Parts: sequence; structure tokens; C-alpha cells
Amino acid sequence: MAAMVGSVGVMVTLLMCVLGGQALDLLRVTATSGTPPSTPRVHCWCSSYPNMTLCSWPEPSISPPTHYIATYSERHRPLDTKQCQLIQPGSSSSDLTSTSSSSSERLWHCQLPNLRLLTDYIFNITAVYSGGSSSHLSSFMLEDIVKPDPPVNVRVSPQDVRNLLVQWSPPPSWANLNIFPLKYQILYRWENRGNPKSVNLGPFESTKVELKGLTPGRTYVFQVCAKELLGLGMCSDWSSPVKITIPRRKL
Repeated sequence: MAAMVGSVGVMVTLLMCVLGGQALDLLRVTATSGTPPSTPRVHCWCSSYPNMTLCSWPEPSISPPTHYIATYSERHRPLDTKQCQLIQPGSSSSDLTSTSSSSSERLWHCQLPNLRLLTDYIFNITAVYSGGSSSHLSSFMLEDIVKPDPPVNVRVSPQDVRNLLVQWSPPPSWANLNIFPLKYQILYRWENRGNPKSVNLGPFESTKVELKGLTPGRTYVFQVCAKELLGLGMCSDWSSPVKITIPRRKL
């Protein structure tokens, strides 16, 4: 790690890497004078393995850059650099979500098409300002950043006085369900005398499960997350919560 600060210009370089591993983070900031420009906070994820990879970063609310330059390349072929498709906030395609940002942030997105399996990639985003620039490089392997969108259409229906049937649908954005199936986890929670309780069940390969032995008269909240069947990457964000109160009498 190194840092250089002068009275006329500013140059900051931060490097973190693991030799022979997957991790690489490189920050470069240059400015002709004054405070260094803001550096993009980049988050990359694959919402539909292997053909939907996105990187996103929030635009600074104060003094945004004049423009961005976004490129990517295979780690062992750094000269074969490709431009990625930028999607600016407010565009017709800006309904894409990023799981690392608040809803109030204006997000830029970049689509990385046709990535190769089991290959290290380097993503470079440069924010260009009138008085300098700020670049952030990060590396990833597609299999490490798999994160489906949440399951949809979660339904909970009473089956008996103490049993519930929980059903859901796979995330519509997961395009290769037959080739790359998903597995699911169920989270349900309740309050017992003012104290929060929760249970996390799964994984389940089906899109429904019957839960037995629940307490009549108690209110439960259910959510579901999805993960690639072989365990690539991480589970999705939890689905929107569904609340139900167990009837006190048999239906």
C-alpha cells in the first residue's frame, strides 16, 4: 500500500491482492489539485448463471463525474480489453437491482455479456472529473458471484389446525433453470411474549413444503431465498415477507 500527496497534485494508490488466489482490489486516484475525487463503490453479481452478469455503482450526489469508462478483460489476457454496456440512472433499463445499495441511490449499471466459465476477470471502472479521475479495479470469477434474484409469488395456506403449505415460484430472471436448477431456504419468524423467534429450513429442491406443528393463534412471517443447486455463489436476498395467522380451529 502506498500513498503520495503533494501541494499541487494528489495521487493515491491502494493495492490489495492475493497471489495465486481470486482477490484483487486496486484503487487509483489522480487530481490536479485539492481533494481527491470520489471513487466508485463497485458491486458485481451474476443473477442468471452463466449469462447475466452485472456490475453497479452509485453516482455521487455531490459533484458527480462528467462521465464513466468501464472495461473488462480476462485476468490472464489483460490486453484483450472490452468495453461494457453502460446503463445510466433513469434509463429504460435502469430497473435492474443491486443488492448492495440503498433504494435512494442513483445507480449506474454495466452489463458484461458472454463471460467464460471458470475464468478470472478484471473489471475497471474509471470516473472522469474535470480536475482528475478515479479508477477502481476488482477481480472475480463468475462462479463466485452467482446470486439469483429472490423467489416470487410466495403463498402460504393453512392445511390443518397446526400445518401450513408454503409455495413459491423461481425468480423469472433465472433463465437456465433446467440446466442449472435452484435450491431454496425458508425463513419464518414470530414473536413469543415479545421476544423474536426464527427458524431457517432447507435447502429444498422443490418449490413447496408443508410445515407441521405450528401454534394455533400465532402470527408467522415467511420468506424464501434461492441459491444455485450445487452451491455456487450465495443465496438471493429474501423474498418479500408474507404474514399469516394460524387459525385456532380446524378448517
